[in-house]
Amino acid sequence: MALFDDTQADALLIGLLERYSPSTCERSAVEFLVERMAGLGFRAYIDGAGNAVGERGDGAQCMLLLGHIDTVSGEIPVRREGNLLYGRGAVDAKGPLAAFVAAAAQVAVPDGWRVVVVGAVEEEAATSKGARFLLNRFAPAGVIIGEPSGWDALTTGYKGRLLVDYALAQDVGHTAGPEISVCEQAVAFWQTVVEETRRFNADKSRIFDQLTPSLRQINSSTDGMREHVEMTIGFRLPPGLDIDRWQGWLLSHAAGAQLAFRGCEVAFQGERNHWLARAFVRALNAEGAQARFKVKSGTSDMNVVGPVWRCPIVAYGPGDSSLDHTPHEHIDLDEYHRAIRVLVRVLTAGVLPVNRSQV
Repeated sequence: MALFDDTQADALLIGLLERYSPSTCERSAVEFLVERMAGLGFRAYIDGAGNAVGERGDGAQCMLLLGHIDTVSGEIPVRREGNLLYGRGAVDAKGPLAAFVAAAAQVAVPDGWRVVVVGAVEEEAATSKGARFLLNRFAPAGVIIGEPSGWDALTTGYKGRLLVDYALAQDVGHTAGPEISVCEQAVAFWQTVVEETRRFNADKSRIFDQLTPSLRQINSSTDGMREHVEMTIGFRLPPGLDIDRWQGWLLSHAAGAQLAFRGCEVAFQGERNHWLARAFVRALNAEGAQARFKVKSGTSDMNVVGPVWRCPIVAYGPGDSSLDHTPHEHIDLDEYHRAIRVLVRVLTAGVLPVNRSQV
């Protein structure tokens, strides 16, 4: 069990932020984290997917803390302004991952247990390569996903996702003629999609229950003979949506365009009254907070592992999620330190010593 103060916790997070690691380019950050975990007494290694893994204890029961070490692109100079620490990934999600390591390093792991911290790769790449690699390698008793919930809140569910690549090409026509350009046809398809989602959402007040589209990109080109347009549309999927039926509707309205589907994740919502959630409620109360529960309109690795492992699962981590992916991403270090204290309480008093047959 390592002694780990706030200064060391800050140095760990700063070191991670200084190693820019957009999806598929995580190696330097992974190597840094493995080295730091090894120095803190973890059995630390890089697994076959490229994840950073640290384990403490050797028991059969596993408590798995699954963060992600990749970020979206767009490097932000690492700097501290008072108590605010800026850098790409400070919130999403190197802050939560560093909090996992700092907390797990301080826990006396009892006989029969293992605490495993994973910094997974490619969570932001719509592949979730790191999380998928873990699915048949662990059977955890409980899972904490490292995502920004705010230090006093838990996330229990995430919407699903579907990405659609639209492509259309045709012979060039005169702009004064009757032909409808490929760009106009793409825009018409987008407008039809928006109208259909409005109809679907008409009786649904919560964003979590709505089907929400976003136009991710649109590009057109011509070689003088043929004109081309490509468009990517993203959908955030609510629980219970028949994805096959929705894909069929999209295909039936494509009007000659080619559609390719990718990045599909089913929405997932866990329970709020299992032993892990109760452990967090007690820990937050002890830190002077009233626990809040959230569901999110984005996706996370909870969508990947939750339906397979079927164990108590929550997402937790410091940070304001409204700063995710923005040029202004930063974390309040006081909140980061509070989250570490909460996690230490959860692991020492709320999870590891508990006899599951009594809860």
